[in-house]
Amino acid sequence: MNMKGLLALVLSSALTAPALAAKPNPNAPKGGNFVFNLGGEPPTVHPITSTDTYSRAVQNYVCDGLATRDSETYEWKPRLAEKWDISKDNKVFTFHLRKDAVFHDGTPVTADDVKFSFDAIFEPKYEAAHLRPYYEGLTKVEVLDPHTVRFTARDLYFNNFESAATLTVIPKKIYSDVEKSKKMNRQLMCAGPYVLSKFDRGQVITLKKFDKWYGLKDAAFAGMYNFDTITMRFYKDENVELERAKKGELDYLDLRVEAFMKKTEGAPWGKTIIKHKVQNSAPKSYGFIGWNFRKELFQDRNVRVALAHLLNREEMNKKFRYGMSDLANGAIYLRSEYNPGNKALEFSPKKAQELLAKAGWTDKDKNGVLEKEVGGKKTEFKFTLIYPSKDTEKYYTMYREDLKKAGIDMELKYLEWNSFLKLVDEGNFDAVTMAWGGGSVDPDPKQIWHSAGAVPGGSNFIAYKNPEVDKLIDEARVEPNKAKRVAALKKVYAKIAEDAPYAFLFNDKYAFYANSSRMGMPAETFKYEIGRDYWWLKAE
Repeated sequence: MNMKGLLALVLSSALTAPALAAKPNPNAPKGGNFVFNLGGEPPTVHPITSTDTYSRAVQNYVCDGLATRDSETYEWKPRLAEKWDISKDNKVFTFHLRKDAVFHDGTPVTADDVKFSFDAIFEPKYEAAHLRPYYEGLTKVEVLDPHTVRFTARDLYFNNFESAATLTVIPKKIYSDVEKSKKMNRQLMCAGPYVLSKFDRGQVITLKKFDKWYGLKDAAFAGMYNFDTITMRFYKDENVELERAKKGELDYLDLRVEAFMKKTEGAPWGKTIIKHKVQNSAPKSYGFIGWNFRKELFQDRNVRVALAHLLNREEMNKKFRYGMSDLANGAIYLRSEYNPGNKALEFSPKKAQELLAKAGWTDKDKNGVLEKEVGGKKTEFKFTLIYPSKDTEKYYTMYREDLKKAGIDMELKYLEWNSFLKLVDEGNFDAVTMAWGGGSVDPDPKQIWHSAGAVPGGSNFIAYKNPEVDKLIDEARVEPNKAKRVAALKKVYAKIAEDAPYAFLFNDKYAFYANSSRMGMPAETFKYEIGRDYWWLKAE
């Protein structure tokens, strides 16, 4: 269970608590090929330089960390480390590695590889700005012997242990040549339960079970990773994906609520392909439209709040989401204990017009487009929204019409994922829409909202900067008392919501997915994730 959720592409569904605890089936049959739609093609699967959710999905099968969270209890469980010690002051973490763990080329996983994996995050040539916020609280990693490694923390950052435990361990001998390894966009060498056997651009990624994976001989992993091979497709168009599923070519697919309600009726749905609407306690994703603070147009808070007031989420939720979503009130899931409870901005063209007038935007020449003197020149209120999924285009078409009524000209521009991601990484856009994954149960907002992340390759790609927010984040991260940290982070999220750097979209109440009837599973969902790692292929 990976704890570093990164970019999500679509307005994804989400979850709350199952009635009964789910357990793996230790007698689950082994074998077969599991086919699912990744949803998009990762530009790279490099374990350090990749930033998107698609690469993370591949790495979750191929790579391994020192420990992981249990899908049902959220307790820590051994992975590459068979045990660990934590000092009384919570600043020193000593991990004892398994002696039977090897990388996919057969070489042993050593403490030296763990140290290298940590040091590589801070290697300037790797430009891993998106990872550093999670590891900057750790000062050093020391090799005590070939199977013992010690992490020392500089402070009491609450996520220090989690960062160390979930560090992706990679082989030093492969990745120490930085320039060479950065070209390994379609290769991945790790020590996880599956080997990346094929990555055909535009076609498919295939994984093969690693026959030397330590977990195959460990009862703690009984009932997990039951498939011999895993095939990942890159279907971007929802209709194509649904047709493939109907033909029996997919064993799993995420469903948007509209597809669940309108496009999955009649045979073979309910017979050879089964759909699900589930709740669990996993952290929830949220979609957004992000305003590029490098552009003068979006530097005025009145403008950003006005743009949020012109987004008719109430109607979108009713029309496209069947009322099954909540209106997001900020950068943290509505039901999280860290949510400050502020009111979500409502659709209000009247309030928007007042704010725009306050910001100096008026239609003096009566041509239907707001204008303002900027640098002595008349400037019309126009911008372009880029988006990587046509499935959600209708949301922005509706938004464009409401903006037009308010005198704002928004151009819509669809880009395929790799081109889209390139512009986002370069900060070369006006406005952008996508979604963030749910992340950890105990969130750290630094990666996305601290000004330190407003650098090339950083996750604060809109370049939002608020010194007060920076200060509050820095203080909250080293607050060891959880109740006090929750209170501090509520202030952070309240400030961010007040600044309106994004027009926040929706928090889903449920997760929707479908599986082929070939699949066996212990339960529809575990408490903190669906739990596909526990599925198996039923006997014919």
